[in-house]
Amino acid sequence: MRRTVLSLSSTVSAAVLAGALLLTGCGSGDDAPELAVSAAYMPQPVSDMAAGFLTITNDGGTADKLTSVTSDAAGSVTLHRTVGTSMQEAASLDVPAHGRLVFKSGGNHLMFEMLKRKPKQGDTVDVELHFAESGTVKVAIPVESATYQPATGH
Repeated sequence: MRRTVLSLSSTVSAAVLAGALLLTGCGSGDDAPELAVSAAYMPQPVSDMAAGFLTITNDGGTADKLTSVTSDAAGSVTLHRTVGTSMQEAASLDVPAHGRLVFKSGGNHLMFEMLKRKPKQGDTVDVELHFAESGTVKVAIPVESATYQPATGH
């Protein structure tokens, strides 16, 4: 019986040590995604739908994936990509290591459907961006005029 207790204790200690080493390896920082959001805006909607645009920059050494977007302002927010001349809903979009995911007019965009209210120019729309690796990032998207053209061309 004593041998079993020692064996179980040794197994638990080995598992704790292995877990600590695994966590140490994951926390290196250099390989983790490092996300920042910029150039966010929503043109003032004219119906119960709206588009949203922004740029997600990843300065980290590991890619991430935008898996969903939520907002209290809309019944749903979906990810869309433009392929050729058609718009396609996407289940997720990649954010490459040392790269960017750009949402711009005529390209990738967020689609806000069933707006609970029509935001006006000067308002902000709060969203939560959900990532596979980085968790949730909260962003306040400013509402611009319906004809707004950002200086960056996005």
